[in-house]
Amino acid sequence: MKKTVLVSGGAGFIGSHVTVELAQAGYDVVIADNFSNCDDTNYKGVCAILGREMPLVRMDFCDKGAVDALFGKYPIDAVIHFAAFKAVGESVSEPLKYYRNNLVSFVNILDAARAKGGCNVLFSSSATVYGQTDDLPVTERSPRQPAESPYGNTKTVCEDILRDSVRAYPGMRGIALRYFNPIGAHPSALIGELPRGVPNNLVPFITQTAVGKRACLSVFGNDYPTPDGTCLRDFIDIVDLAKAHVCAVGRMCDARMKESYEVFNVGTGRPLSVLELINTFEQVNDVKLNWKFAPRRPGDVVAIWADPTLAEQELGWKAERSIADTLKAAWAWEKKLCM
Repeated sequence: MKKTVLVSGGAGFIGSHVTVELAQAGYDVVIADNFSNCDDTNYKGVCAILGREMPLVRMDFCDKGAVDALFGKYPIDAVIHFAAFKAVGESVSEPLKYYRNNLVSFVNILDAARAKGGCNVLFSSSATVYGQTDDLPVTERSPRQPAESPYGNTKTVCEDILRDSVRAYPGMRGIALRYFNPIGAHPSALIGELPRGVPNNLVPFITQTAVGKRACLSVFGNDYPTPDGTCLRDFIDIVDLAKAHVCAVGRMCDARMKESYEVFNVGTGRPLSVLELINTFEQVNDVKLNWKFAPRRPGDVVAIWADPTLAEQELGWKAERSIADTLKAAWAWEKKLCM
């Protein structure tokens, strides 16, 4: 019998790519989103890629009654939770908004999963839980550091809530995937990153500058203790990242987990500087970016990248797409948006 996976926030950047990979792997997928962080562009793109309408529920996961009704309507075997506020700066100025939304929505999902019995939960976590560390590359055993923002702290707290819940309630299993820096777009150019307003992430700012939506790209800091003075990051292709979720859901649903709660890094293990990323984008897409150095940005860590060994050993997953292909896909997506 086919397994059914609920994807909360399934119309967003990561959620839409995960939905495609799950459906192509043979899962029945239910998308639920309140569209507070996105429009229906990626949802329509998902349907176009898959060649069919996908089940879509417009709802707010902070509404416990709506969550319970959703779990009552569909035979959900696993849920992947993406639905959350995600702007770091806004979380600093409005912490209660972030704690209320990001924590309450997740607690409601776990409560419904517990009541249903035997439902598996995958949490969308982040490398932000590691903070600024000298232990590079980071492994899943690397200590978590105090969060730099309320947004980052919600990732840490939700990891702990999931860990404590699956240990307390028999039949529940949970996995937290700690993403590094997801970038790119689907090779079809039908789904991709679509930020509202000024992008918070680097690649959308690069592509919007290249296409003329932004006058200039600011590179924050050129005096870091790195080879070229700019920050080092682990940029992971969005399709590779999405495939890691398919592996994790299979591990939970097939009861192959060694513990009721597990954590995996999802990254390439290959650090790339901000300047290297910009130069690669220009080279592979034959475009010239208008960019300049700017002062360091508060909260940015100097360098972080993953040791993805555990995910390769236990999930059977590893990053495969090249940074060149990733940046070509990001540019194709941006150009399509302008058509």
